[in-house]
Amino acid sequence: MADKKAFHSGFVAIIGRPNVGKSSIMNRFVGEKVAIVSNKPQTTRNKILGVATREDWQIVFVDTPGLHKPRNKLGEFMMKQASDAREGVDAVLCVVDAQHIGAGDRAVMEDVLKMNCPRFLAVNKVDLATPEKLMPQLDTLHDLPFDQIVTVSAQRGDNMDTLLELLAQAMPEGPKYFPDDMMTDQPERLICAEIIREKALLNLREEIPHGIGVEMLAITKLSDNLTEIHANIYCERASHKSIIIGKQGKMLHDIGTAARIDIERMMGTKVMLKLWVKVREDWRNRESDLRATGYEE
Repeated sequence: MADKKAFHSGFVAIIGRPNVGKSSIMNRFVGEKVAIVSNKPQTTRNKILGVATREDWQIVFVDTPGLHKPRNKLGEFMMKQASDAREGVDAVLCVVDAQHIGAGDRAVMEDVLKMNCPRFLAVNKVDLATPEKLMPQLDTLHDLPFDQIVTVSAQRGDNMDTLLELLAQAMPEGPKYFPDDMMTDQPERLICAEIIREKALLNLREEIPHGIGVEMLAITKLSDNLTEIHANIYCERASHKSIIIGKQGKMLHDIGTAARIDIERMMGTKVMLKLWVKVREDWRNRESDLRATGYEE
């Protein structure tokens, strides 16, 4: 009787500057939206686990907030999440944007290269970079001692299977940490809140999104086919509240409609989503508000 093939498993931290596509990469690996995605910096605020499982391996991805200089308690929380995510991982995936690799990205890469584990570099968004811009950027990376450097497009899927297989090959023998059908460790309440925040980020003007948080008030299963969800959207100024609600409530309606579609897909039921907008000045520096919006240890 042939020996059973060894199972390999481990944890991979995804690290990089804001807006380089870390969440998009994890979502592509996992096959479901477990982290929210937008074109605004600092979209991810919590450390989020996404799980990819195949017949002979399992990788637990830790998607981290983009590395930046914190300006409030929320920012400090985000940076602690990013720092904690590095502890005890079996490999690290550093992500940069193919369109522009700046001094901040190089500082992150230098930091990652000090870690004592397999280190991979994903040059993301190659579908958006012209060859004239991409090739000089890649030339500056060749001498860096990463185990592998892979050009990818999380959006289009270019080389994502190749990168995933390389990461799987770096995993040590180990147990299956999560069931086959589990794709994230995030509670349902947090995923719903993050989906609502994502839709607000996608719809609102540039200066408002950083001041937005979502407090889940209730998720009630009314029947096997219907769930009712109540949530508050926090903003920091009365002028922002009127923008979030919009003329005759149109903006809030658009945010709620887009969020409801994603939440229904996740839950597998119809959803009645009821949203309110609350002004909470300086909530990102108030510990009780940070707890209410899911940012706590």
